[in-house]
Amino acid sequence: MRKILIIGAGRSTSSLVQYLLFNAEKENWFLTIADQSKELAMKLANNHENAKAIAFDVNNDEERFRLIDESDIVISMLPAHMHISVAKDCVKLKKHMVTASYISKEMKALNEEAKQAGVILMNEIGVDPGIDHLSAMRLIDKIKEDGGRLEAFETFTGGLIAPESDNTPWNYKFTWNPRNVVLAGQGTVKFIQNNKYKYIPYHQLFRRTEIIDVEEYGKFEGYANRDSLQYREIYGLDDIPTMYRGTLRKLGFCRAWDIFVQLGATDDTYIMEGSENMTNREFINSFLAYNETDSVELKFKHYLNIRQDDVDLFEKFVWLGIFNQTKIELKQATPAQILQHILEQKLSLDEGDKDMIVMWHRFLFEKDGEYKEIHSSMVVIGDDQTYTAMAKTVGLPVAIATKMILNKVIVTPGVHIPILKEIYNPILNELENYGIHFKEKEVTPRFY
Repeated sequence: MRKILIIGAGRSTSSLVQYLLFNAEKENWFLTIADQSKELAMKLANNHENAKAIAFDVNNDEERFRLIDESDIVISMLPAHMHISVAKDCVKLKKHMVTASYISKEMKALNEEAKQAGVILMNEIGVDPGIDHLSAMRLIDKIKEDGGRLEAFETFTGGLIAPESDNTPWNYKFTWNPRNVVLAGQGTVKFIQNNKYKYIPYHQLFRRTEIIDVEEYGKFEGYANRDSLQYREIYGLDDIPTMYRGTLRKLGFCRAWDIFVQLGATDDTYIMEGSENMTNREFINSFLAYNETDSVELKFKHYLNIRQDDVDLFEKFVWLGIFNQTKIELKQATPAQILQHILEQKLSLDEGDKDMIVMWHRFLFEKDGEYKEIHSSMVVIGDDQTYTAMAKTVGLPVAIATKMILNKVIVTPGVHIPILKEIYNPILNELENYGIHFKEKEVTPRFY
């Protein structure tokens, strides 16, 4: 029996485990689901005869080494910074590993050792990164094979709330890790546009957006991700004049979020004194100029240039309760941690809510002296709060890649991301069975 070790039983793991258990008897698999919370692991194992749940601390070197040694392949669903100790053990023990996270510098440094050990370390095989690579490379390769030359490639992904559950003034709820949302975009963004290198500092990021129209779902706004330039080489597009990767939100979100950025409320670099005794109102007021007579609301509007007729914008903040005298009760907290705490009171999923993943690509290319443009989009809506769109689009590619490695469809050792035809075609084809598919249409080319 082939043994699969899954480390981490978080929210993105449900569809992964469901797929593996559904195929366990046919494929002769046995799953060990390991998590700090045995209760979470047991819920996923669901008393299946081909699975067991265990409590596990990934920082226990001896236990981690033993579990990996007993397995044929390891799936790490841990936070990104915790993969490396697992990966190093996998290389030492000659066990394959799959993860949805971005390749870190430390992971990349294991490439030669992994090759020598005959070990596959497959990374970036979730949704973003993951399905974005698979779907982009399928069209990029097709355009090249047909004699086309890529002039521009743009790609955007958003983890959003489904239309039927969209009932907040922000048109947004946390469908993934709230901390990542609060800290999104920090650092300097880099991309290339018409052969000109462009940089957007964090304090400008949420005012430099692009409007994206997704068929049947309307308009979204996209802001740039940190470093689009690295993907020119990865995708074999070293000379492409325009390369841009971004994140999608509903219209109006970015302008409102920019208020928090300008205020300083997303800063995670220092502790606020006496944060446990602070109220929401005092938290906001701490960033505003001292004035004995003006209200916090008035100072907030004046400092952040919110006009009297910006009613919808201002009401977003009133609705969040940031001007309320609600006690925060977080000790030694950073501004970002306090902001996250306040937002979670209003922007968390309600029972019965469904999430939505939206992905959109733009390909501009020249063929036989004529310019053409293709838009490709994917929309996935979750079933419920267990089998979410996020869990499906992260977990299913991980599961299918695991199957392909175990069945020796993927055989080349080393540190990889899924950009080869023998990887992306079978995974995309199988994902269509689960309602994860792309709509493609040719449009009139646009240049800017």
